[in-house]
Amino acid sequence: MEIILYLSVALIAVAFVVLVIYLAKTLKALQGTLTSVSTTLVGLEKQLDGVTKETTELLQKTNALADDIQDKSERLTSVVDAVKDVGSTVSKFNGTLKNLTSSFDIQVEQNKEKVSQIVQWSQVILELKDKWTERKQPKSDEPTEKIQRVRSR
Repeated sequence: MEIILYLSVALIAVAFVVLVIYLAKTLKALQGTLTSVSTTLVGLEKQLDGVTKETTELLQKTNALADDIQDKSERLTSVVDAVKDVGSTVSKFNGTLKNLTSSFDIQVEQNKEKVSQIVQWSQVILELKDKWTERKQPKSDEPTEKIQRVRSR
């Protein structure tokens, strides 16, 4: 019986040694995996730092662009207001011009007969002037012919 006891202790010792060997192999494999994971995490950390820097730069550029757009929008608003003022001024000018044209048309219509009389009188005056100049001119063509002959020689 003592032998069985020694054999069982030996068997337990062998089993324990086998268990320790397999546990050591498993821990070595786990150590390799953990080393690989650590390396991957270091690489990810570097990439994350790069992405963070790029994101920060992009955010700064976006803020600068937003400020620039805001500034240009304010300038454009003043230009639009100025154009609107020009449009209202042109509209008022057109209204004034329309009123002037209407009043001119009304005055022309009212003074139509007077204008007609003035035209008739001016025709009469022109006819009188023509007759007056005909009387002042010499009636014979002789002096003008002599003058023309002398000049042609």
